Amino acid sequence: MLDRSAPRPSWDTLFRVFGRIGLLSFGGPAGQIALMHRELVEEQGWLDEPQFLHALNFCMLLPGPEAMQLATYSGWLMRGVGGGLLAGLLFVLPGFAVIIALSAIYFYHGDLTVVAGILFGLKAAVLAIVVEALIKVSRRALRSRLGWVLAVAAFVAIALLKLPFPLIVLGAGVIGIAGSVIGGNSRQERTVVPDRDLAGSLPGLTWPTVRTVAVWGLLWLVPLAGLLVLPGIADAFVLMAVFFSKAAIVTFGGAYAVLAYVGQQAVEVHGWLRPGDMLAGLGLAETTPGPLILVLVFVGFLGGAREAGLDPLLGGLFGGTLALFFTFVPCFLWIFAGAPHIERLRSVQWLSAGLSAITAAVVGVICNLAVWFGLNVLFGTVGAIGLGPLELPTPDLTTLNVAALAIALGAGVALLRFHLNLFVVLGAAALAGVMVAVV
Repeated sequence: MLDRSAPRPSWDTLFRVFGRIGLLSFGGPAGQIALMHRELVEEQGWLDEPQFLHALNFCMLLPGPEAMQLATYSGWLMRGVGGGLLAGLLFVLPGFAVIIALSAIYFYHGDLTVVAGILFGLKAAVLAIVVEALIKVSRRALRSRLGWVLAVAAFVAIALLKLPFPLIVLGAGVIGIAGSVIGGNSRQERTVVPDRDLAGSLPGLTWPTVRTVAVWGLLWLVPLAGLLVLPGIADAFVLMAVFFSKAAIVTFGGAYAVLAYVGQQAVEVHGWLRPGDMLAGLGLAETTPGPLILVLVFVGFLGGAREAGLDPLLGGLFGGTLALFFTFVPCFLWIFAGAPHIERLRSVQWLSAGLSAITAAVVGVICNLAVWFGLNVLFGTVGAIGLGPLELPTPDLTTLNVAALAIALGAGVALLRFHLNLFVVLGAAALAGVMVAVV
């Protein structure tokens, strides 16, 4: 357990450690979580293993990017709300600056042969990265027979039955809690909270909670209301603010789980993106530090540049900033309102069982993304057939892209067998894509 009598880290130390995490947080949620574990548990000793895993399970339950929320939770444990805000912002802002620059390059020069080749290679390599993330998360989350059953059931539910993710999450949590209670593990133990001012009774409607919800709710909703009522605001920006706010509420499971939903809405409903843009955006997001959900900044940039009726660069900057604000402000609300209560219940076995079950179900959701992503990268045409209540994807085998398959397999071998640096793999994949494009 942590030594609670030890002094809390200074602001300088907190800034240095979370700044390093923010600048090095490449490789998606799996790599980012591993980086935070190494920094916060192994090197700094600020969190112990059970506390880190408990925080991770809670963040997996929330809508939005679990890695960013885990950083915010960890900062809150160290220095309260200020520490959480510092950690969360340092995790996001470096990647935001990079993805804005890459989005502008894509918008202005994405049709060039060399740029198109780079994006082709990146998209193929991202398929291997998603598979690697699936393997790593599976090893961490699936440690029981029930976990494997929940993961398979979640995959079938979301991939073939098209059930909504929140329903899958709630169902897994209920099953995990029921299994714990039936097994006689519902005993509640008192747990130590990070600071004396957080001690108190079990969760309830307390004044600090109400105040936190009010403050962060206003920070989130007042700008949204302003966009809705102020004259002269382009309709596209209003739609973006509403869309990204809704995405912040309903998109459980982080970037991997939300990709299909956002892509479908941005392409088919709003027309901000063209077919293939979402895969290119994820490829760009994989090359930047920070959470993969920053792909929404790419969506906002392209939507603002194409639809807002302004100078494309200004419209893109405003659209990308809207995506950043309305995606991440709710994340601070979830953590600052919920973390004090969740931390008090860290040793309540039935709650831990429910959170662990949810983490297992998310593995099935990531598997669904790997399948969806693979089909769309490797095949030019993907249809679907109904088989009773199931909807089975049916790729046209004659449209298989052999070059994409070769790059994806090479990236997979490099990552999974030889454990090469992610930048090396992405660079090689981009070079291979250029060679395919120019030949």
